[in-house]
Amino acid sequence: MQFSVIQKSQLEGARRLDAEYYQPEYLRIRNLVSRADLNAKPLVSLISRQVVTGSTPKIREPKGDGTDIYFVKTDTVRDGQIVFEEADFLPVKQNIQNSTPKGGDVLVTIIGATFDIVGRSAMVFPHYPKMNINQNVALIRPSEEISSGYLEAFLRGKYGRQQLWQQSRQTEQVNLNCREIENILVPVPAHTFQQEIEKLVQESHDCISQSVTIYNKAEGLLLEELGLKDFKLDEDLYSIVNFSDIKSVNRIDAEYFQPKYEKLIAKLKAQKARPLADVLENVPAKFNALAQPDKTFRYVELSNINGSIGIIDGYTETSGREAPSRAKRVLKKGDVIVSTVEGSLGKVALVHKEQEGCIASTGFFQFRSENLLSEVLLVIVRSFIFQNQLEQRCTGTILTAVPKDSIKDILVPILPRTTQEKIAGLVRESHAARKKAKELLEEAKRKVEELIESQAK
Repeated sequence: MQFSVIQKSQLEGARRLDAEYYQPEYLRIRNLVSRADLNAKPLVSLISRQVVTGSTPKIREPKGDGTDIYFVKTDTVRDGQIVFEEADFLPVKQNIQNSTPKGGDVLVTIIGATFDIVGRSAMVFPHYPKMNINQNVALIRPSEEISSGYLEAFLRGKYGRQQLWQQSRQTEQVNLNCREIENILVPVPAHTFQQEIEKLVQESHDCISQSVTIYNKAEGLLLEELGLKDFKLDEDLYSIVNFSDIKSVNRIDAEYFQPKYEKLIAKLKAQKARPLADVLENVPAKFNALAQPDKTFRYVELSNINGSIGIIDGYTETSGREAPSRAKRVLKKGDVIVSTVEGSLGKVALVHKEQEGCIASTGFFQFRSENLLSEVLLVIVRSFIFQNQLEQRCTGTILTAVPKDSIKDILVPILPRTTQEKIAGLVRESHAARKKAKELLEEAKRKVEELIESQAK
């Protein structure tokens, strides 16, 4: 059992009575960071304006005419990265200037289902596209006294993140407000050290950009090989179908019979694409974590998928006894997992060696293939070729998803081995650049933590 002894004056000062706030580890970190030799200051004294959040407009249907801006939500903000590929869009007229990020700002997630989601942070770079944030993301605008890159690295480290967790409260969700963010203590080291950290953050960002560029080359090579590089999925207003077509798929809704799907399928048939059931193994979800109640498992769910280049960038640890009932997949190196839920179909990832043996949610399909290299399978599944066929098969009302029995006839192109090797090489290079980016972010975070610990001795 752990406990803390707190003076009444401390309770009144913090305006908190809950035991969670006074956990010994939180108190230890607060006492360590507040040492005079660390020159720590409340965040509120290190910002050029109050911390703010955005909001979700009532009318936010994008126009699709090129004037829309990115709408950044919790899933969009990863540790050290804003994943624009997973962002929604807003019409520019719904842009709220007060919560429009600009270069040098730091974004922090403040509401989420678990503590792991709350406290993610990422720096905004000057060349980023125009965006706005929703109410679950806070915007910090540092003053000239503190470097944005240093602040972002501090917030990602244990001395920043655990202060954010201490300030937060858990009801149905974990939540944190803007004034509580301003309460955290931030050590202010020498400017030269701050610039050293800023440089590492910048180099990491450059690696992330490089990884996306290389991945896009891989996808471009796929589409070029299939003659689909300039293919356009036109949105027609109506379609004419035969009764036999309706009967064969047991669907009568207009969404299924959109002409764009028919046009795509015709192109794939011309390329001699084959039904999924003939090309891929759709691995069944049969694992029972409860059979090993005391074992610790690494659990992967949708929020752990970074869809920008198709990687798994995190997991949560759970015992077999406490594992979610949907944790029924065991991942193997080379598997490709893809979300079954409409709105998240782009959550696709390749399982690398370090994720071997992780368990995953039944909210994914899990594919293996003897005909396609795993990196090529990743590119195919993430491309509009596969994504549109998944989208066509979505059913449901409250939770729209792809039924597992509906994908057997999805068409999958088979590429020459030489082309596969080229695509796979690009994907490996892309993922290596992303791994380097993560290592640089970790180095920045570690250096900040080491500085705090060495100066506090």
